[in-house]
Amino acid sequence: MPLYEYQCQSCGIRFERRQHIGDEPVRVCPECGGEVRRLIQPVGIIFKGSGFYVTDNRAKSSTSGSGSTKKPPKTSEDSGSSDKKGAKSD
Repeated sequence: MPLYEYQCQSCGIRFERRQHIGDEPVRVCPECGGEVRRLIQPVGIIFKGSGFYVTDNRAKSSTSGSGSTKKPPKTSEDSGSSDKKGAKSD
């Protein structure tokens, strides 16, 4: 059940009420009987898993950047064909 915070327009007192989402909002101050308004509160967010921390994000980007500059390993066929090209150009 959500917890809502209200503030009285007359006396300025703040109070909380635990209500169902479908319930009508409180309209009368319990202290002075004045008009109250529901306050908007920030929502708590919990990040779970990898990728949310600065170190996680940087580690992934640095490995992906170095991975793209690596050359594919040479095979014996590649080295033989390059030797033949060098011999023919002489």
